[in-house]
Amino acid sequence: MTEPPPATNPPKVADYMVRDLITLTPDMEILRAMRILLDGRISGAPVVDEQGRLVGVLSKKDCLKVAFTASYHQEWGGSVAEYMTETVETLDADADIISAAKEFLDGPYRRFPVLRDGRLVGQISRHDVLKALSELW
Repeated sequence: MTEPPPATNPPKVADYMVRDLITLTPDMEILRAMRILLDGRISGAPVVDEQGRLVGVLSKKDCLKVAFTASYHQEWGGSVAEYMTETVETLDADADIISAAKEFLDGPYRRFPVLRDGRLVGQISRHDVLKALSELW
């Protein structure tokens, strides 16, 4: 199969990312964070500090671990920081969309937080990248 020729100036991640995100804070009560994910019908949310820097991600899978553990101990509680995933793969807002597609192909992720100058500015999903590529060719 022949690969299409690269576009001269492919669009940037920032051109297709979602900017209006639900975010959590590290000190937020885990039960409140779980309710936000459930009510918003979202699979996870970025966790940001007071300066808007990404410090982790809390997923429904992380929350399921909390619920599973609580079922044994009959005790709920704690903060988002205790349960979030701290190591997060990200994309830069100025990366080109073709590089983003490669990141999705090379890894298991369905979405990436997008950073600019170390601050969270959006999120891009496989859907967003596919849409961009379909418009490009």
